[in-house]
Amino acid sequence: MPGSIFDLMKERVVLLDGGLGTEFMSRGLPHGQCPELWNVERPEIVLEIHRDYFKAGSDAVSTNSFGGNRIKLMAYGLEGRVSELNRASARLAAGARPSGGFVAGSMGPTGKFLKPQGEYEEKEFEDAFAAQALALTEGGADFLLIETMFDLREALCALRGAKRISALPVFVTLTFNRTPRGFFTLMGNSVGRCLGELEKNGAGTAGTNCTLNSSDMADLVLEMRKETSLPLIAQANAGQPELSAVSGVTYSQGIEEYVRNVPRMIGNGARIIGGCCGTDPEYIRRMAALIKK
Repeated sequence: MPGSIFDLMKERVVLLDGGLGTEFMSRGLPHGQCPELWNVERPEIVLEIHRDYFKAGSDAVSTNSFGGNRIKLMAYGLEGRVSELNRASARLAAGARPSGGFVAGSMGPTGKFLKPQGEYEEKEFEDAFAAQALALTEGGADFLLIETMFDLREALCALRGAKRISALPVFVTLTFNRTPRGFFTLMGNSVGRCLGELEKNGAGTAGTNCTLNSSDMADLVLEMRKETSLPLIAQANAGQPELSAVSGVTYSQGIEEYVRNVPRMIGNGARIIGGCCGTDPEYIRRMAALIKK
């Protein structure tokens, strides 16, 4: 049995989980409530979601800590509970982990901007991510997953902060938009620049998640493969969100179309795949059937 997620990667494509937020909304998370609070207030729901994803075929699940850095938690008045909420998130995921399974310590963006666009210094971001990484490590995460970054500078702050405080492998994904000139982050960072900087700063793997549907994501993976020798991660959205008066938020890409692009995503170089917004355990079940043949 593989001893680390890197060992498993050598054997076959690794499958992550799908959208955690999507599952929370379907289980009644109130609009405007901090999702990380459920780690201590509704832990049975968080645990159930992790178990559902493992049963569907995920090799690794992400902790409920996407917004668990101090700066993001300030919006809820919870900046003093970073350690508590992040440790709890990792312990819950570890409690659902079967033999051979892994826990990814999720670290999302602060929601703020660095100077000169915003008010924060790089050291403030780095310190905030370091504190989160420490708590996730103490809680039992197997690796850290910095995800959905739209600014390369912030991604590097998170990477430096995590590596400063934790010996765990650190994976990093950014989110890209497709433009007539190619793929770029919201802050205008190119694919080549992002991957070059992540590799230079010691990322264990790199890649992309969110925003794009599975077809565009497969095209992006091909571009990424040309720019780095690192193992690549790809977690596509189920298309774009659409608001319906009847069913609430739905997504534009159905499961059949989504899954149809997964073999191309893998063929273009992804070694770790999973889902992002709009995907659920059924998406993961279908992907597991493809990659575990």
